[in-house]
Amino acid sequence: MVAGYLSRVPAAHRNEPDPVEAVDAADAAATPVRRTGRRWRVGTPVMLLMAGSLFAVSATNSEGTDLRPGRYTDLASLTESESRSYQRLQEQAADLEAEVDRLTRGVDDERVRKAERRAERLRAKAGLVPVSGEGISIVMSDASDEALEEAIKAAGDNPDSADLRPLVVHQQDIQAVVNALWAGGARAVTIQGQRIVTTTGIKCTGSAVQLQGVPYPEPYTIEAVGDPESLQAALDADAWVGGYRADAERPEVGVGWELDESDDIEAPAYAGLLDVELARPQRA
Repeated sequence: MVAGYLSRVPAAHRNEPDPVEAVDAADAAATPVRRTGRRWRVGTPVMLLMAGSLFAVSATNSEGTDLRPGRYTDLASLTESESRSYQRLQEQAADLEAEVDRLTRGVDDERVRKAERRAERLRAKAGLVPVSGEGISIVMSDASDEALEEAIKAAGDNPDSADLRPLVVHQQDIQAVVNALWAGGARAVTIQGQRIVTTTGIKCTGSAVQLQGVPYPEPYTIEAVGDPESLQAALDADAWVGGYRADAERPEVGVGWELDESDDIEAPAYAGLLDVELARPQRA
């Protein structure tokens, strides 16, 4: 009976929700869910379209290369890549120089012909003519990885304080060898196959040595055309070279030094830049 009475009492006078209000509340609760679904359906294609546009812009700007500067983590690979790029540019420069020579020969002027004859006489002294013959070959290299690791371990808790300078080949080591070879009467000298002339610069850059602006990793091969006995005697008499060779014999250092005689050393003609456009003396 109580149940029947309650069924006849209006909902406003009972503590029960009105059916219409309950339905409206349910619709209101479901509405945000439907709206969220619509946002995902519209937003997802837009985001994908934007991502695709970014990929397209990146590919266009990179022109097939990597835009990230940290692509090369291997310094040796970077050095080899730069060397190959330099070789390509060098070949282009040689082609242009040959074209200039061809056009110059076509000029009918006595002053031009006189300058050409003088330049031809100086080509050999300037290193512009290939030279071959007997001589010596020297290979200089850094100490082994084991020696480097031992030096770092010896520094204890402060590995940055490890003195690794005696364990690597420096520009002054290479320059000392080249100067000694000139003093020994070398007719031509090359480093890594590149002809050395009066304007050649040797510079250390990180773990590589720059030669005429091109980085080369170790080991470094130095070859000289000349009398082998005279060349070796000049090396033996040089104090700096002697210090390097003494370090090569020390087990805790062990930098590389190999010297061999050869009956067929080839020194190609210098193919780099000949003109110095800008020069400034260094201040002490």
